Amino acid sequence: MKKYFAFPFVAIALFFTAFSCDDNNSGNYFFDIATVEVQTDKTFVLRLDDGTRLCPVDLNVYYTPKDRQRVFVNFTILSEKENSCDYSIRINDIWDILTKSPILLTAENADSIGNDPVKVKSIWIGSDFLNVDFLFNYNGVKPHAINLVKNTLVTPPDDGKIHLEFRHNSYQSPSIQPYEGFVCFDLKSLRVPTADSVQLKIKVKERDREKTFDLVYRYNETAPLRVKSEKHIYTISSNEYY
Repeated sequence: MKKYFAFPFVAIALFFTAFSCDDNNSGNYFFDIATVEVQTDKTFVLRLDDGTRLCPVDLNVYYTPKDRQRVFVNFTILSEKENSCDYSIRINDIWDILTKSPILLTAENADSIGNDPVKVKSIWIGSDFLNVDFLFNYNGVKPHAINLVKNTLVTPPDDGKIHLEFRHNSYQSPSIQPYEGFVCFDLKSLRVPTADSVQLKIKVKERDREKTFDLVYRYNETAPLRVKSEKHIYTISSNEYY
């Protein structure tokens, strides 16, 4: 497994793999996306999108946890069933993912949110978060803005769905150099108390067209245990967007 470091960003090749129950594989290491759950000032748990709880008992890097922060984590399984966790782990490395909440698009903030082209490579829901792997053009001068918005300036169709837009502000960047990013949006604020799920319709403005993604957000649903995507997702944890 290679990790590529080039200031000011970290390029990470994520290989989503199923856990092995074979003790002979206890020295292996894995990459995954997780949500931080802070227990005390000094302890935290990582919850994978399939519901697996990981207890870090050994850290090879310094990390300050923030509750509900999404992370890429490189870890090694040390043992199974430790207290309330499914596995005790050693964290070999950990990177914060840009983690945000959906916001309202209004006349007052429309300029700062922007509406510049952006390409979505992959989009899915896991553990109450919308995960987006995307491409945008960047010239290395000023970080770009990435947001998920509910547009109050237009009247959405009365179809029972929540209409959202994935927005990008390039700040008039002239560059045509593609740059890859990854962001997670906390969807809990979109829950409807009288339902156990909501349908999302997410609009994205690409360079030559508009594209729409239809997803269902089922509250607290986890991915099937031990089922992971086999494809490689090359993404970037960086300060080039916020």
